[in-house]
Amino acid sequence: MENVRTDDLLDISKTIAAGLFEKYIYPWEVLPHIKDFIIALGATLSRDEYDSPSENVWIAKDARISPSAFIGSPCIIDKGAEVRHCAFIRGSAIVGKNAVVGNSTELKNVVLFDGVQVPHYNYVGDSILGYKAHMGAGSITSNVKSDKTLVHIKDSSDEIPTGMKKVGAILGDNVEIGCNTVLNPGAVVGRNTIIYPVSLIRGVIPENSIYKRADVVAKRE
Repeated sequence: MENVRTDDLLDISKTIAAGLFEKYIYPWEVLPHIKDFIIALGATLSRDEYDSPSENVWIAKDARISPSAFIGSPCIIDKGAEVRHCAFIRGSAIVGKNAVVGNSTELKNVVLFDGVQVPHYNYVGDSILGYKAHMGAGSITSNVKSDKTLVHIKDSSDEIPTGMKKVGAILGDNVEIGCNTVLNPGAVVGRNTIIYPVSLIRGVIPENSIYKRADVVAKRE
């Protein structure tokens, strides 16, 4: 299957977690290792640049954190990031430089690259969001199939088994996700692609694409 390798989707120089991705061919392979990586990396961060308000939580001193936000362990919030009112970071989350985690947005087992925006009522679980990816209001990642079977990455002609029950979405660099879109388990969206609002995304969407569904049919008498 083409265009789903880490190098095809992500510029790993745009995340503090570059070392996590260097070991793996496909980006979803990092998902089981995010927690341990955060704990190991956090212990090396400069105390002049990062606070540690609780065990295994590191927050850049210039990050803006709402008092109403919940930040679970382990977590790294990088420089210039903003975590807004009632954000719920459950843990195993890396929030990149200048990223935005918005009001009532929930994160779990994710890497948000630098400049990512999930600013309004988003759920992002077991997912990787590339450099400057943006999810519109109400858009979510679905990370478990309804039949609870293992997730496969699929395109029109091939599929790759992940061996995992929980896989959300992989968004390449500069992806735009429209409002109220659902990204089904194992969805992969290539670099620079735009997804129209209220879309239902399955499988692999190529880079440099526009995804829209607006079929209109005549009423039957």
